[in-house]
Amino acid sequence: MSGAGRATRGRRGPPSRERNYKGLVSVHIIKEEKLGILIVNIGTPDQPSTRAVRKYLREFLSDPRVIEVPRLLWGIILNLIILNIRPKRSARLYKSIWTKDGSPLLVISKKQRDSLAKKIQGNGYPQNAIVVLAMRYGNPRIQDSLEIFRDQNCRRILVLPLYPQYSSVTTGSTFEKITSLLRKERWIPEIRFINSYFQYPKYIECLSSSIQESFAKYGKPQKLIFSFHGIPKKYFMKGDPYYCFCMKTSRLTTENLGLKQEDSITCFQSRTGTGEWLQPYTIDILRSLPNEGVKNIHILSPSFSADCLETLNETAVEYQKYFLEAGGENYTYIPCLNDRTDHIEFLTDLILKHTRGWQEESSAKK
Repeated sequence: MSGAGRATRGRRGPPSRERNYKGLVSVHIIKEEKLGILIVNIGTPDQPSTRAVRKYLREFLSDPRVIEVPRLLWGIILNLIILNIRPKRSARLYKSIWTKDGSPLLVISKKQRDSLAKKIQGNGYPQNAIVVLAMRYGNPRIQDSLEIFRDQNCRRILVLPLYPQYSSVTTGSTFEKITSLLRKERWIPEIRFINSYFQYPKYIECLSSSIQESFAKYGKPQKLIFSFHGIPKKYFMKGDPYYCFCMKTSRLTTENLGLKQEDSITCFQSRTGTGEWLQPYTIDILRSLPNEGVKNIHILSPSFSADCLETLNETAVEYQKYFLEAGGENYTYIPCLNDRTDHIEFLTDLILKHTRGWQEESSAKK
């Protein structure tokens, strides 16, 4: 035999790997199929400590949909610089808003979950509907929630990311995470995703009601400020529709309130890094308004469905300081919709709309 033949015979390829798909061995004996409703928000560290915040930020900032930078370069920046500087500062900020029950975002999200579960069971939904909460980063984890659905034999799952306006950074990232996990399932359930919900009239009514209540309590301001969380401008230029959805949210709400276009301003907050983000920046607007004679404002952050670090600290506290230092006199923060009754009723209707057909089939099987 030639040397080439001996070399070919002796060459070994990589060992074949058998995929280990997840599934219920006893699935055939389960009689009742259930409907899973997964509500998802951004996430929060488990504790307001440097260590917990570092763990949370590592997961969050490692998401390629959040940071679109070459992975090798970003890994060096993240691990050698950011994670050695930012966690300590962020931990202090989290500590300033932490409650006896824990992270405000998690506490509010649990209230939303519980209220939705109660509302759903009281609105003619099949008794086999299960509402589960997950966070895109941190706990409770999405993978744990999907395991709950698998164990409960949820053959249909509705995913509701609690971001009113779609962005690749938030809703897109959530969908990608869920689909990547479901690829490992042996029996993949039927899935429906809610892409965004800012455009629904009932949602606009919820925002309008919260604003009207603020006007009634504190008086009508000179300007109403819509401060949305920002994203890098390059994401928008590459096709992310978030900016358009934010502008439409402001327009629909302003029109519903009967305000003139000049009565409100839409701007963007939470910019990090040195790159250009969506503009105008909230901080620049707030510093300039007093010089223009505008010293009485109300501000809200409609990109958040629940109050969190960005709203309770940045919008409600830091921005108030900047506005007053610039000569402003009255600054009123309007809380997120949280677990308001009208908000829960709207989300319930939204779930009903997107599970249409599923409920009827479930009822028919009984």
